[in-house]
Amino acid sequence: MDFRDSPEEAAFRDRLRAWLTEHADAFPTAGDAYWARQGEWHRALHAAGFFGLSWPAQYGGHDLPPVYDVILDEELARAGAPARPSLGYLVQGLGRHGGEELRSRFLPGMIDGTERWCQGFSEPGAGSDLASLTTTATRDGDTYVVHGHKIWTSYSDVADWCLLLARTDPAAPRHKGISAFIVAMAQPGVEQKPLKMMSGVSREFGQVFLDGATVPADQMVGAPGEGWALAMTVVGHEREPSTLGFTARYGKLVRELVDHTPGDTLPPEVAWAVVETEMLRLHVRRRLSEQLDGVSHGPEGSLDKLLMTWTEQTVGHAALAVGGAGDPDLLHAYLYSRAQSVMGGTSQIQKNIIAARILGLGA
Repeated sequence: MDFRDSPEEAAFRDRLRAWLTEHADAFPTAGDAYWARQGEWHRALHAAGFFGLSWPAQYGGHDLPPVYDVILDEELARAGAPARPSLGYLVQGLGRHGGEELRSRFLPGMIDGTERWCQGFSEPGAGSDLASLTTTATRDGDTYVVHGHKIWTSYSDVADWCLLLARTDPAAPRHKGISAFIVAMAQPGVEQKPLKMMSGVSREFGQVFLDGATVPADQMVGAPGEGWALAMTVVGHEREPSTLGFTARYGKLVRELVDHTPGDTLPPEVAWAVVETEMLRLHVRRRLSEQLDGVSHGPEGSLDKLLMTWTEQTVGHAALAVGGAGDPDLLHAYLYSRAQSVMGGTSQIQKNIIAARILGLGA
């Protein structure tokens, strides 16, 4: 299998490297400073032709094969630039389940960064068991009235819109009574409060309180009761490593840890991190090849998510072993890695999905 760049891919990589050499240093890469300017970074990437690479051109993308997203992620990590804004799961959800009117209205601003978005799925009592969510949306003429509480809502403090799940039919089975909506954040009845993380970051997550917020009925995504299908599209895309830049960043950090290590013998934590990052890199390449061949995955995304979790936490332990608590950047890498086994569906949930839907256990 040949993963070398084609002439077109090599030309794209060279153009991207030249642009990053000129612009990447102007943007912070971590902490609250990154989140404060993430929208600006998003718009800069898009304006230069480096964002939305594999998304439809009619909505502001470039209709390129997914290998170009991988090149982007590799070069961002290589240049020490900020990560690519994580938005693909929302584009996939709205693109697959929304009608053409909603796609034409909302996807261009989502892709070019002129409108900011958040995802209103998780609740204090409905994280991994998302189907138990209790936020309600009640029809009132041409609008729905929303009451509830969302948590771990990325970008909620700056978002213009929220892709929100709410229960519209309390009498239906719990997976069938959920609908999806595009809710305006700047309205009465929506209150956002930030959540400070143990790493010190205070702007990445928030909790959102909805008390009588309204949404036009024509901003329901899909039909009533089809919210669960959208949710599975979103989380399935979120769990696949081939669309994420994590692998390149893990590899870059591990190489830095190796360079930090004196002598010829690596600490066992670092040696194992080298092994796992290479394993994940090759796995992502395989997934990319499958994508290029038109292969799509369902429950296999849970395997991908587990591999990402194991790798990130192995790299985090290696960072702690090398830097201890005295290096803020390496300590942050360790602290943030702890969240990987929870966000996007806990590792226990992924194992249940693998057992039931891939191995057929308990059938």
